Parts: sequence; structure tokens; C-alpha cells
Amino acid sequence: MAKQGLTVSSNIELKAREIDFTTRFPRDWTTLQQIMGVARLIPRVPGTKLTSKYAEITLADGHVAEGEEAPYSEAKIKEREYTSLDIERHQLAVTLQAVNDHGYNAVALADQELRYGLVSMIMGRYYEYIRTGTLTAHETSFQMGLAMAKGRIVNRWKEMHRGITNVVGFCNVLDVYEYLGAANLNNVEREFGLEYLKSFMGFSPLFMLSDSEIPRGMIVATPVENIGIYYISPSTDDFRKAGFDYTTDTTGGLNMIGAH
Repeated sequence: MAKQGLTVSSNIELKAREIDFTTRFPRDWTTLQQIMGVARLIPRVPGTKLTSKYAEITLADGHVAEGEEAPYSEAKIKEREYTSLDIERHQLAVTLQAVNDHGYNAVALADQELRYGLVSMIMGRYYEYIRTGTLTAHETSFQMGLAMAKGRIVNRWKEMHRGITNVVGFCNVLDVYEYLGAANLNNVEREFGLEYLKSFMGFSPLFMLSDSEIPRGMIVATPVENIGIYYISPSTDDFRKAGFDYTTDTTGGLNMIGAH
């Protein structure tokens, strides 16, 4: 009889699957983060909400007589609260019959499809969100649409006297190939299931998406300074103290998913 608590092969296999699952998922996101140039990574601290402070100022009339004291300009400090984060839980089970019919590979296939499903769900939400920008315009051609999308962003940031580094663009892949005709795109990069051009008409990069992600005729652009990642880490001490011992990524990626 095996001793109680002895680590057996099934325990090792399960742990290996957890590690594989939690390292692949954040690695893809880290790659996407590097492609976009996102620098703002904000882990959520339990019991807090994401907010930002900004100032509104009303300039007083600066025309004062010689020797008179300049009037004060009134400044108000305000706080903007962002949407709170929720934890989402997903559970997967593979039956004994499925393993008997298809072998243990059925477990790996199920894990893979779960990961793909989670990635697809999150990216779908992201593409939906990036279409909520308020700066809009209409142009007569795809080339002019790309040029003016970046131009209007640069102009808006100059109006606010703020600097930007790169502008990220999103468009329909069919619009790109229709515009280029039979031209051979030899600088298309592929990561995270995405196709993008590193440098195309001033975008760094320009992502080429499918019809389900962005409709034909639409171009979305944003400065990389607008993109931040706000996430809940399942490896916080509070979760562990409560007995939720999840396997998380240990390779330096985002600890935004835990598996058990």
C-alpha cells in the first residue's frame, strides 16, 4: 500500500499541465505587449479601484497694472474612476470514457481548446473596446483613411501639447490586400495569431484583422500611451492565505491567469 501523501506520477503530470497552461497564455500576451510597445502594467491590489487624477484650470486675466499683484488661476483636482475588474472562473473536465476512447491526448487537446477559447474571448472584447474612440472622421480611400487616422491623432496630441511615441493601427486584412493588389507583402509578421506590418504608412505596427474583428472600411488608431494593461494576479498573498493555491506563470510574464 502506497504511503499517504506520496507524490505519484499523476500528481506530476497534473502540475506539468498547469505550468504549461499558465506559461503559454501570458507568453502570448507579453509578445503582444512588446509588439505594441505597451509600458503601463498595473496589477490590481485587493480592496482598491483603478483611478486617475487630473487637473482642470481656469486661467485668470493676466493683464495687470504695474506693481499690482497677479490674480490666482483657479485649479480643481478631480478623480476619474475606471471600470472595476471581475474574476472569471472556467472549469474543464475530461471523462474517463473520453480518455479510454482517445487516449490521454484528449486532456491536452481539451486544455488547448480552452486556452484558445479564452484568448479569443479576451481579444474579442479588446477589439470591441478599441472601437469606442470619440475622435472620428470619414475619408474617400483606404490610403487616405490610414494617413488621416494618424494625422488626426498627431494633431489632437499637439493641440494638448503632449508628446506621443508610436501610433498603433487596426484595419481589415482584406482592405490591405485590396489596396496593394498583387503586391507581395514580405514584411508581414505573425505573433499571437495576429498578422501585422511593423512599419506601414507610419504605423508601428498596423494590425490586419478579420471581418469578425473589424469591419471592412474601418480603421482604428491610437497612441501607445493610450494602452495599458490592468489585471488581477491570482498569485497574491491574500489568495494564498485563503487557500486558493493556483499555478501561475514564473517566466516573467503577466500573472493574469491561474490554473489548478
